[in-house]
Amino acid sequence: MKVIVVGAGVVGAAVARELTGAGVAVTVLDRSASAGGTSAAGEGNLLVSDKGPGAELELAQRSLTLWAAMKDEVEGFPSMEYEAKGGLVVATTEAGAAGLQSFASSQRGAGVIADDVDPHELEPDLTPDCTAAVHYPQDAQVQPAIATEALLAEARRRGAVVRQGAEVLAPLLVGDRLAGVRTTAGDLLADHVVVAAGPWSGEVAARLGVALPVRPRRGTILVTTRMPQRIRHKVYDADYVGAVGSSDAALQTSSVVESTASGTVLIGSSRERRGFDGRIEHGSCRRWPRRR
Repeated sequence: MKVIVVGAGVVGAAVARELTGAGVAVTVLDRSASAGGTSAAGEGNLLVSDKGPGAELELAQRSLTLWAAMKDEVEGFPSMEYEAKGGLVVATTEAGAAGLQSFASSQRGAGVIADDVDPHELEPDLTPDCTAAVHYPQDAQVQPAIATEALLAEARRRGAVVRQGAEVLAPLLVGDRLAGVRTTAGDLLADHVVVAAGPWSGEVAARLGVALPVRPRRGTILVTTRMPQRIRHKVYDADYVGAVGSSDAALQTSSVVESTASGTVLIGSSRERRGFDGRIEHGSCRRWPRRR
């Protein structure tokens, strides 16, 4: 069996690794460099704390199990900086506390560990203006670009071919069946095509004749230089969950701060629908709440 995977980000790399492990002949295509899109710009969070009961939470729980096992399976590559540091969600208003506690209660029924805590015992530098806090010990983090390259390296060792600079242009059809893709690097035949192009998946799918309602949403974070560790969890305001799940196109912000295994600190966050505009600007930073 031959499979084409469109997209050499973390999802495409993971798919390629699993398929090659099952003996499938895989070609991974990307119009730019591997890990060159979302996988180079994300925080690498592996979270259950921001997901309510349902299919997405079930996938996240399964994902956490797989990442924990895989971190010791990928050899011969720099550390993916896997860190099971846990998450701490904090409310600073009475309304926020009620919403957080209700949400955590629903998650516990779905198998999430969500403990009510005194947040200052976990993060002494936290603002004193806390009305409630929930600790999620299952939350974890990886360095997404390194993780992507490690997964791709493993797929290559198992026989995968990775072709960069190959953009999908159109489908190759046999009757009404998709039999491959036409690319800027030539035609490629396959039994199946997997679209794993992140926020570009809607565009790629449209070229293959499929309507896929995937649209980009941009976020902004600040990354510090390395410093002595003071933040030991992913710490975020309770309103983060609503902002992440919102379909609103307008700029939304919420307080998030976390350290990484390499010693940098990530500060954010924002989300906004503005297409694929990748220009760096500081307008969203001015909207971040001042209280951390």
